[in-house]
Amino acid sequence: MARLPRLNLANIPQHVIQRGNNRSACFFAEADYQLYLDKLFKYSNQFNVAVHAYVLMTNHVHLLLTPSTKDGVSKLMQSLGRYYVQYINRSYRRTGTLWEGRYKSTLVDNNHYFLTVSRYIEMNPVRANMVEHPGDYQWSSFKVNALGETSKLITPHDCYLQLGQDKKEQCKNYLALFRRHIATSDITAIRDSTNKGWVLGGQQFQSEVQAMVKRRITPAQRGGDRRSQKFRENQLI
Repeated sequence: MARLPRLNLANIPQHVIQRGNNRSACFFAEADYQLYLDKLFKYSNQFNVAVHAYVLMTNHVHLLLTPSTKDGVSKLMQSLGRYYVQYINRSYRRTGTLWEGRYKSTLVDNNHYFLTVSRYIEMNPVRANMVEHPGDYQWSSFKVNALGETSKLITPHDCYLQLGQDKKEQCKNYLALFRRHIATSDITAIRDSTNKGWVLGGQQFQSEVQAMVKRRITPAQRGGDRRSQKFRENQLI
């Protein structure tokens, strides 16, 4: 089956995942993590892509981005991925691919999912049993968004800014969101939408996106024809 084209639209957030090939490690030392973030900052500025949240895990990365142009995220990920692979191969005297194919992404509905996706990203080290609290993990945006640490990389999204009148109140209210577990249904929706390239959002958001891209942006209904009388009759022929 041919792959559907990416869902890329200007000014709509995207949740991006890129994994190491065969789920193998893509970060080996602190210098690797730092270089990745430095180049993420460079290319996000070059291609006018705002970075709202991130986590760098041992064998994959999660990013929450908003491009100002339709192809901003694609250009960012292509440039960042190429540079980082060359750096790793040169540094560790290795050859071949580092990433597992194309990065995966989904468009994110501001009204329903933006802050949930941001928390999902920053809670990754906790779900992986690497730390007990997201603030204990060094390579994520949690300390910026929840604790007020300064960062040249992170650009607050409107959804975040609406949490309070100033940075202190925004951090306080954002941190309070972590006292509630993310619903299992939301985790499933985030994973499925990102891995399969569908849209993550409510019905109105889905309809708006579909009107813009002119193609199906959610999974097709399964089993409808199989349950029809015509299908059952054909099985008897």
